[in-house]
Amino acid sequence: MFKRILIANRGEIAVRIIRTCRDLGIWTVAVFPPSDFDSLHVRIADEAHELHSSRHYGDGDEILSIARQAGVEAIHPGYGFLAEDAAFARSCVEAGFVFVGPPVDVLERLQSKHTMLDEAEAAGFPTPPHSTTTCGRRTTCDGEALDAMAAAAAALGYPIVVKSCRGGRGRGTRLVFKPEELADGLEQARRESLLVYGDGTLYLERALWPVCHVDVQVLADREGAVVHLGERSSSMQQHNQKLVAESPAPCLTPELRRRVWQMAVEITRLFDYCGAGTVEFLVTTDGRIYFSDFKSRIQVVHRVTEMVSSMDLVAAQLELASGPLVSGRTLGFDQSGVCLNGWAMQCRINAEDPWNHYLPSPGVLHRFRLPGGQHVRVDTYGFAGCTVPERYDSLLALVVTWGADRDECIRRMKRALQDFVIVGVQTNLPLHQRIMEHPGFVEGRYTTDFIQQARLADPAPMASLRDLAIAAAVAYERRTRAIRPVEPERLRSGWHRSARQLPG
Repeated sequence: MFKRILIANRGEIAVRIIRTCRDLGIWTVAVFPPSDFDSLHVRIADEAHELHSSRHYGDGDEILSIARQAGVEAIHPGYGFLAEDAAFARSCVEAGFVFVGPPVDVLERLQSKHTMLDEAEAAGFPTPPHSTTTCGRRTTCDGEALDAMAAAAAALGYPIVVKSCRGGRGRGTRLVFKPEELADGLEQARRESLLVYGDGTLYLERALWPVCHVDVQVLADREGAVVHLGERSSSMQQHNQKLVAESPAPCLTPELRRRVWQMAVEITRLFDYCGAGTVEFLVTTDGRIYFSDFKSRIQVVHRVTEMVSSMDLVAAQLELASGPLVSGRTLGFDQSGVCLNGWAMQCRINAEDPWNHYLPSPGVLHRFRLPGGQHVRVDTYGFAGCTVPERYDSLLALVVTWGADRDECIRRMKRALQDFVIVGVQTNLPLHQRIMEHPGFVEGRYTTDFIQQARLADPAPMASLRDLAIAAAVAYERRTRAIRPVEPERLRSGWHRSARQLPG
């Protein structure tokens, strides 16, 4: 196992990786730009180095320079930033560091989403109908390129999804309903993809509607052994971001579940994958299954799988990446060694205002009380006095609950959301509470357009806002009265606040 490792990330995932490393006795090295000086991952790491580049966590050259200076053996990229960047992974290997992720050649195969779909389709796996035409690598999609994309969109049939070839985390994705919206959708997706990935290449997919989004977590070693750790439903989405995830997926019948598991293992072998990864599927309401993506990294929703499998996926990543660079470590168990138990659910708490077009809400956390209790887990970088920066993703915390069945899991999640107190920034906590109460969710009947169709982010009626304002005023008055300073001579205990006995 490694002795020293650098975490090339920030926020809750950096904290998450550091804590597992501590359990394994690994020395951790954090990196941070000036805006993250007081961030929690900087505070709890064994060692921290400042980033001076304007690209912050996206500057692979500076991160490698710090890795040399710190004398680490491996670099864990987390998710986002450089996690799926094959060029960075290759630079790590050439510099003598282990990149905690799949081999470079596998990353390169999976990095271009449309060619990945082509390869899976050629192997006989159903994929969403998609274009072979691309555009926008560095320049605007116009002229002949726009004409070619328009022809591809017409052949696929509207609505279509404009997607980044380097996609992930919902970035560089736009839904287009009509031909006259195509040029604008292409340009918006190209700009975002270029900003996030440094590559604006786009392709088109036919929008499958309505569908459920199902992920299968896999682990694989360099000897070809592959196991799955069950599936997750990630259909509760907003702006292509997974707000609620749960395992098992309530949309699957036992037969569909077996088929999804089998396809995930076969696709993992198709790409010669090694490490922890996720095979993503779209499942239609009439039971058709389409392979849609392969995520070659740890995912935000991996904690749901950890709760039902009792496995630490970050520890598994490190174990599989350690050892000789050529052979690595083997899994040490087969599918019969995987035990999936109970039900788990995760809510993604973002610093944003759902009632105002999901605008980010940076600021300082004045109060931050975490929920607790049995089978409740919270992963966060937040603490009272912490700054929520405006530059990065609005993800603030992840609340995960476990239950023997789905009803118990939902009840625990409702209680956890009620216990969570965040003051200083706007969050989507109220939206999650609405989701947990909605009959469609409670019954497990939801697809990727659920939030929009159920109008869950619509502002509350004026009468409700009035009642909330009155309740807030009463609560504030009671709290003020409770913490009002008491004069020393009126303290019945006879003790001053400085713990010195009063005279007389």
